[in-house]
Amino acid sequence: MTTAETPESPRRTQADRRARTRSALLEAAARGLSKYGYANLVLERVANEAGYTRGALYHLFANKEDLALAVVKWVEETWNAEVRQLADAAPDPVAALIALARGHAVYCRREVARVMLTLRVEFTGQSHPVGRAITDIGEEFIAYCAALISAGRSNGAIPAGPPPQETAHAYLGVVEAVGIHLAGQAPYDTELAERAVRGLLGLPPADQEGQAGG
Repeated sequence: MTTAETPESPRRTQADRRARTRSALLEAAARGLSKYGYANLVLERVANEAGYTRGALYHLFANKEDLALAVVKWVEETWNAEVRQLADAAPDPVAALIALARGHAVYCRREVARVMLTLRVEFTGQSHPVGRAITDIGEEFIAYCAALISAGRSNGAIPAGPPPQETAHAYLGVVEAVGIHLAGQAPYDTELAERAVRGLLGLPPADQEGQAGG
């Protein structure tokens, strides 16, 4: 058994090293994109901050565009794993929308949280692969939130208001603003994120919920 397993071990180890290197470079690049944007991102600085050489970076990513696209995908995946899953597991649309807001505030305690907003602003009005990737993710998020808002209105949990699509755009703006401006200021970031979206959706404050029928 030992001899059968031995040839596989170096391959597993090499794959692990590659994955660790890639993860470190993606996180360093995400921090850089958050701070400096795409145009001012310096790949040598990214490699140095991650603890690797520029050659190691180019071994995994063809160029800055390739790296930025990988960062966008990585941020999307981590956000879905840490935030969207909370909404997907919620028992109803209102709980899902509140879970998204609170979860995003927690996510914004990380340095990489500004990536999507920074890139969206930078590439507004431009035809660029990174900008298109950001737009696609944003449109999917808006559609997801609009569907939750529609469902909440259909079951009477969310009062009538502006069209779901427009409300979803406003929801995104509020959630992003609270998360960025209160980044790391726990527990106020999550509390105020919930208050903000409750107001936007026309819901009573959490401490008054359930009193209306009394």
